[in-house]
Amino acid sequence: MKLLVTGGAGFIGSAVVRLAIAQGHSVVNLDALTYAACLENVASVAGSPLYAFEQADICDRTALDRIFADHQPDAVMHLAAESHVDRSIDGPGAFIQTNVTGTYTLLEAARAWWQGAGKPQGFRFHHISTDEVFGSLGPTGQFTESTPYDPRSPYSASKAASDHLVRAWGETYGLPIVMTNCSNNYGPFHFPEKLVPVVILKALAGQPIPVYGDGANVRDWLYVEDHADALLTVLTNGALGRSYNIGGENEVSNLELVKMICALLDDRHPSGAPHADLITFVADRPGHDQRYAIDPSRIRSELGWRPSVTVEEGLARTVDWYLSNEDWWRALQDRSGVGERLGTA
Repeated sequence: MKLLVTGGAGFIGSAVVRLAIAQGHSVVNLDALTYAACLENVASVAGSPLYAFEQADICDRTALDRIFADHQPDAVMHLAAESHVDRSIDGPGAFIQTNVTGTYTLLEAARAWWQGAGKPQGFRFHHISTDEVFGSLGPTGQFTESTPYDPRSPYSASKAASDHLVRAWGETYGLPIVMTNCSNNYGPFHFPEKLVPVVILKALAGQPIPVYGDGANVRDWLYVEDHADALLTVLTNGALGRSYNIGGENEVSNLELVKMICALLDDRHPSGAPHADLITFVADRPGHDQRYAIDPSRIRSELGWRPSVTVEEGLARTVDWYLSNEDWWRALQDRSGVGERLGTA
């Protein structure tokens, strides 16, 4: 199968690219190479005859039409997105442009190519989204595929809008779509503005580790390589028009997560231990959702998928990866906003 992966130089997208090629798929990586993208993320497969790269913006219809015509993909896996909540608070316009206008433009380009090619039966448009579109949970309950949308940030609102567009293009035009909504990802190649790499890199530098509010916000943590496996499972076996929630089955509060990372670093990098002494509580993010939790029953019962990595195992792998790949993360630390507190507006 030939896959057109948007955002394939990003964190989750690159994991999909690497795994898809390992499984024998051909991959066209379409990425605009904005601040959070890094071609080093796919360096291990860049020399493969199964890999091609196209630098383009998903808002550029002319470029998209050419890419579809040149590569004639069997499926689209749409991961290109602005994704950092704090950045969306400071600059929501970029999120509307990429996540809403970009998704619309990609849908129209895919529809035009699909119709022009005679509506090939095996074609799929797989839209990858987030559990944040569902809003915030209290102490109990889980998000299901039928949970009403209730986004609370510019980021989650823009992703909710993109979800609605994809669903509408499936219903109105018959575009063969599948959708997924995932919980918080972590793992190798995670851009160093998100919580897990921030904790690791602040601890290694002996700097204060910022924890928003009281650290009681709870997330369901999904190892990125498990997520990539789930996405390819949905693409190849999911029912058309169906959405699937993908969770890690690992609910942990932010403070617990930070302490787990600190304990791993105490063992692997004893200089500066105990690293938990660096934990510093800071003013909370505006509109910070209290809890996310995924009910993964559908993907488990219909497709037989469930995560293979516990949060303890995944964090250990992640810490080890960052300790072994200093050249990768040091090269990214000068990029705009990295290491700064954003989203305080």
